[in-house]
Amino acid sequence: MTGTASPGSDARPRIDTTIPHSARMWDYWLGGKNHYEVDRAAGDQVRRIHPGILDYARADRAFLGRAVTHLTREVGIRQFLDIGTGLPTSDNTHEVAQRIAPEARIVYADNDPIVLAHARALLTSTPEGATDYLDADLHDPDAILRDAARTLDFTEPIAVMLLGIVMFVQDTERARAIVKRLMDAVPPGSHLVLSHTITAPGLADVDAAVEYWNSVGTPKLHQRTPEEVARFFDGLDLLEPGVVSCSRWRPEPSPTGEEADEPDEPDEVAFYCGVGRKP
Repeated sequence: MTGTASPGSDARPRIDTTIPHSARMWDYWLGGKNHYEVDRAAGDQVRRIHPGILDYARADRAFLGRAVTHLTREVGIRQFLDIGTGLPTSDNTHEVAQRIAPEARIVYADNDPIVLAHARALLTSTPEGATDYLDADLHDPDAILRDAARTLDFTEPIAVMLLGIVMFVQDTERARAIVKRLMDAVPPGSHLVLSHTITAPGLADVDAAVEYWNSVGTPKLHQRTPEEVARFFDGLDLLEPGVVSCSRWRPEPSPTGEEADEPDEPDEVAFYCGVGRKP
């Protein structure tokens, strides 16, 4: 069956087109169409400060595809809770999962009005599976868990997807508590899939781009070190290769047609990720 946006997908939320928004800017960088002049102007300025930002968006999206493929095909996960969904683009979580397992069930959650306005694109499930969309805020994990239970079976493993969303929780202790609350609610065999922008020595242009974004855009984001990102996986069994640049999490072989003795490692991006299993 297909799901329905909750609350009703006919709602007409207020979309502020005077302030650049992260979801629309991400859509712009990925080549989408759901953005405004204010988003394009801010996005171009961020790229001038840090030209590699476009690689972040692409690497994070590719990581989603590889992680969902692995969890569906190799691990047998059939349920996904994707929080901070962002605007629909190609190869959304349900499309990747249901190509492999048509019976997969996916719940999306986001609190951005423009994402809610386009939620129907996230509800095109296979007949065997299900999708649903929640108009919900990561800061209220209990509400997400309550409403997701309409579609997901919390006695069976669930992949909790937090891609590029925890960085919008400013307080680190609160961010860790939210992730822990979500993982406490799912059974053993469930997985956490998380990505996050980082700060580290030598990334002055990244820090400058974040500072600019926080001065003009919404919501504000909070960088964390790779070590702080790794702490979100406390208590979980990290899958190889651990917490790494999104471009380096199980990258696809280079399509050269030739076997290399030591294949080139993809360039790093200042967007780190990991996948952890709840024991």
